[in-house]
Amino acid sequence: MSSEIRSERVRANGLDFHVNACGEGDRLALCLHGFPELGMSWRHQLPQLASLGYRVWAPDLRGYGKSDCPRGLSHYAIEALMEDVAGLIDAAAPRETLLVGHDWGAMIAWQFAAQALRPLDRLVILNGPSPGVPNRPSLSELRRFAYVLLFQLPWLPEWVFARRDYAAIAGAFRRIAGRPERLEEEDLRRCREAAARPGAMTAMINYYRGLVRGGGARRMAARGFPIIETPTLLIWGEADPILIPASTDDVGKWVKVVTRRFLPGVGHWVQQEAPDEVNEILSAWLTDAPVPGNATWVPPSSP
Repeated sequence: MSSEIRSERVRANGLDFHVNACGEGDRLALCLHGFPELGMSWRHQLPQLASLGYRVWAPDLRGYGKSDCPRGLSHYAIEALMEDVAGLIDAAAPRETLLVGHDWGAMIAWQFAAQALRPLDRLVILNGPSPGVPNRPSLSELRRFAYVLLFQLPWLPEWVFARRDYAAIAGAFRRIAGRPERLEEEDLRRCREAAARPGAMTAMINYYRGLVRGGGARRMAARGFPIIETPTLLIWGEADPILIPASTDDVGKWVKVVTRRFLPGVGHWVQQEAPDEVNEILSAWLTDAPVPGNATWVPPSSP
């Protein structure tokens, strides 16, 4: 099986998506990135999943990279993002589907699996928001997610990110990494260049605006969150200062069958900071072998 990563164009849900592809066949692994990443954030996992017999697609999500960038807040509603996933699966026409999500990709993947828009055989989540119906946020959560409220402001977030040739994009990566030395400068450069594309920075921030100002979170709560029947794997970087390990504590309430593995010292960008560990865990779980790693996390001791 070739490990070469190809660049493809896929038409789905009325948009053209740029897709990083690897492998062939009718078993699809669809990998969804987060903010402010690109599909290439899965570059370490694409060949590994292809070696397991998957046709792997890691698209630039709408508004990102070389994919279409529709204008207007309504185009970034959570429902539109889920329909993108459905359209990509339809375009691949697989007999088996593995859905993988990180950060915003995990948010979309949780909702997609809960609403069962298309059949899924397996689900993998890496450092993403908790599933289920959100509770009233605690003071600690409000502090950690204050940036989401700041993103609701018009034009100011775009201006902040655009200063000094989008240096804040690279800064966002480094601030919440546990192993910042593992982040590749070339990848950070690509993300900065993608954010500078006309309309892209607003599109990326509109994911957050659609969730709050656009009412996405209210609609999600109104729909409810059915129990996910799909076997699910969580891989979590313990050193993520925003999506802390405690975020996974009640996952079993919403997911019928879940396997958890925690990576000490690894931050938010888990598949890029710890590609070997992630690939080892993925490969074992997907082949029903014993899954290595820590199944629980230990809170840090108080000083």
